Amino acid sequence: MEQPNLKYIKELSGDDIEFEQKFISILKEEFPVELATYMKHIDSNEYNDAADIVHKLKHKFNILSMEEAYGFAVTFEEQLRAGISDMDSEFREILTKVEGFLKTL
Repeated sequence: MEQPNLKYIKELSGDDIEFEQKFISILKEEFPVELATYMKHIDSNEYNDAADIVHKLKHKFNILSMEEAYGFAVTFEEQLRAGISDMDSEFREILTKVEGFLKTL
């Protein structure tokens, strides 16, 4: 499975280290909140609300150059809106990987 990285953020920021750090700071601030909210909604079988969070998270995958995870999240979001949560365990693996990566920054 692909690994999160900062390639896209570095491309966006050019040589602006301050911009890059601010972008990373926002990710580190938002991701844990969205992760906790996702878990709460999934555990409560609130699939539409979980889909809303997956929608937000998929953009973070894109920012972290995780194109496969982004595609997975698109499909999972659609599944959740249909009341199906079968892809949850694989999605949690992606979330764990991103969480671990962000902790190293």
